[in-house]
Amino acid sequence: MRRVSIVLIVMFFGAMFAGIAIEYTEREALRTLAASYVVVAPQQLSSPNVITGILLTYRAFDTLGEVAVLFMVAAGVGLVLGGSDRPREAPATDATVPASELVVTGSSVLLPLIAIFAAYIIMNGHLSAGGGFQGGAVIASGVMLLLLARPDYQLNLDFLGITESLAGVLFVLVGVLCVIFAGGFLDNRVLPLGQFGAFFSAGAIPVLSVLLGIKVGCELSVIIDRFRG
Repeated sequence: MRRVSIVLIVMFFGAMFAGIAIEYTEREALRTLAASYVVVAPQQLSSPNVITGILLTYRAFDTLGEVAVLFMVAAGVGLVLGGSDRPREAPATDATVPASELVVTGSSVLLPLIAIFAAYIIMNGHLSAGGGFQGGAVIASGVMLLLLARPDYQLNLDFLGITESLAGVLFVLVGVLCVIFAGGFLDNRVLPLGQFGAFFSAGAIPVLSVLLGIKVGCELSVIIDRFRG
């Protein structure tokens, strides 16, 4: 009976997703709101990446709220999985399963490339696909690979916490300066917009992207370390 129920459930979800896939048609034109953003955002923000411009200017409060939620997640995970105030001891040598030679060798090759790629995504978020959230996730993936290759490695959680907090404070401080010297909270025009498409352009968006990437990377790294046990 249990197997029959599982088969029926799988068939139900299969039919549901099949119906969605069959009825899907690709939209040939943007909606009115999206089309206006595509036109207005590059002109007002001098950012070729419209999505990053929207996230760090027009939807700045929402982005700040998302970062706050991520911080609460990291704090909650730390409270549940790292509840003891005693310093964490390195796992005993005989109890730690060493990583394979393939993982160790691969990590030594990939970690520098991951770090460079993360920096590229963050620094070029106003020009091409990427930004602070994406770059921070790439940073955390490098940390995860490091912990897989070296199970006995201990992250400096105090440093990550201080860095994350400092990045968050600076993010809000930039927003306050934008209120004083520009048109509103996190208005990127507090800095010169520069030439459209240039590396140093889009006002304060690159600065905000860097701060966001550091904050997200540190928070996700702490979460990964806590789940390691």
